[in-house]
Amino acid sequence: MRQALGVALAYLIGAVPIGFLVARVFGLGDIRGHGSGSIGATNVLRTLGRGPAALTLIGDIVKGATAVWLGGLLSGGAVAPCAVAAVVGNCWPVFLRFRGGKGVATGFGALLALVPVAVAPTIVVWLAITASFRYVSLASVLAALCVPLGALMLGYPGSSVAASALVAAIIIARHRENIDRLLSGNERRLGERVA
Repeated sequence: MRQALGVALAYLIGAVPIGFLVARVFGLGDIRGHGSGSIGATNVLRTLGRGPAALTLIGDIVKGATAVWLGGLLSGGAVAPCAVAAVVGNCWPVFLRFRGGKGVATGFGALLALVPVAVAPTIVVWLAITASFRYVSLASVLAALCVPLGALMLGYPGSSVAASALVAAIIIARHRENIDRLLSGNERRLGERVA
C-alpha cells in the first residue's frame, strides 16, 4: 500500500502540466492547439520564446526530480517505479485528459534523481547533437538511449537500469512522429518559430 501511494504521488506530481500553465500565464491559451501540440519546452520556445520555454524546462526538470524524491519517501524507497510514474504523468496527465508532453525534461529530472552519474554524460550528447544538427527530437532520443546503457555500465541496481530503459522507451515512443519526420527530412529545427 505504501509503495502504491508513493508511485501514485509521483504520477500526480509528474502530471502537473508546467508548459500548459506557463502558456496560460503568458496569454497563449491552450498550447496544445499551437505548434506541435505538445506542452513541452520546445513547443513553448517555438510559440512563446525563450523566457517561457526556460520556465517550462526548469519546471519540468524540477518536477521530475521532486516526484522521485517525494514518491520515494512516501513509498519507503521505491524510487525506480516513481521515476517511471513521473514520466507517465507528464506524458499522460490526468489533469489534461491524458494529453501531455513527450517526457524529456521530466525524464531528465526523474533520472537525475535516480541514476545521476549515468545521466550526466547525456547532457553532453544532447548539447552536441542539438548544436550540430539543431534537431531537439534527435538529441532527445539519443540522449534517452544513453541513460540505461550508462546505468548498466556503472553498476546501478537492476531496478534502476530497468526503470531507465522504460523511461527511454516511453520518450522514444512519444517521438515516433518526430522520427518519421526526421526520416522524411521534414522535421523542424531548433529556432524555427511556428504560428
